[in-house]
This record gives sequence, structure tokens and C-alpha cells, in this order.
Amino acid sequence: MSKSLRRVKAALAELGLEDTICETAGATTVQMAADAVGCGVDQISKSIIFQIGASNQVVLFITAGGQQVDRRKSEVIVRETLTKADAALIRATTGFAIGGVSPVGHKIPCPIYFDETLLEYDEIWVAAGTPNYVFRISPDLLSQKISAQISDFII
Repeated sequence: MSKSLRRVKAALAELGLEDTICETAGATTVQMAADAVGCGVDQISKSIIFQIGASNQVVLFITAGGQQVDRRKSEVIVRETLTKADAALIRATTGFAIGGVSPVGHKIPCPIYFDETLLEYDEIWVAAGTPNYVFRISPDLLSQKISAQISDFII
């Protein structure tokens, strides 16, 4: 088991959340991940990381699998200029590689914004620290446990 997956398991336990982690059998697209766990595309969440200005700080936007984050709307919400964070900054701040950024277990806490459309579902699937693992959770419960701000930031 990878260090990242172990860190997510520990974070779930610390937050008092059920460990529902499962493998997505090498899924490389949102559709493939949805097929692997038997849900709709928009029930697979994506973690989009932006860099705040010229700092080494990041902000996480969690959105439905079929949605795209609107950077301009996001900048209005955050009240900062945002650019796409590179892989090295994402790894350094979250501890996770692109494609596996979990909403829990970050090395350095960051602001988190949550796509309001995810609340339409009873359960969603989110990255569990690696590109090949996800966990199932209620979007209401997740947004509460990670202190995410529910927002409209999609295109």
C-alpha cells in the first residue's frame, strides 16, 4: 500500500469517516472510474488545484466529473489571482500526485471549495490519494468534515 493511500486511510479514521476505499482497476478517465464503481460521471469528483498569485499557496476546487472549473468565477470567490498549479507544487502542498489528490490527508491544509452540484447526489466518489483508488461518501458529510465552502464555480 502506498504512503498516500495510508495517509488517506488515517485521515478518514481521524475524521470519524467510514473507509470505503476501493480500486478503480487502472481507470484513466472519469468515465472509466464511474464504470469501475458503478455510478454516473458526475458522481466522480475531480480535484482541481490552483496556485494563489505568485505564492506557494494553493486552493482546492472539488467538482463533479462532467464539470469544468471556471477560473474567473473561482478568482471572484477566492478574491485572488489564480493559475494552474504545477505537479511539483501540488505534490509539495497536498502530498498527492495529480490524478490522485484526495480532499483529506493533505500535508499542508488549504482552502477548499465544493461544487454545489455534487450535493444533488446521495453519494460521490473522491480520490483516495492515488490515481487508482477512490472512496465513497455523502457529499454533505464530506463538505462538512473538510470545512469546504459550497460554491458555484463551474462553467
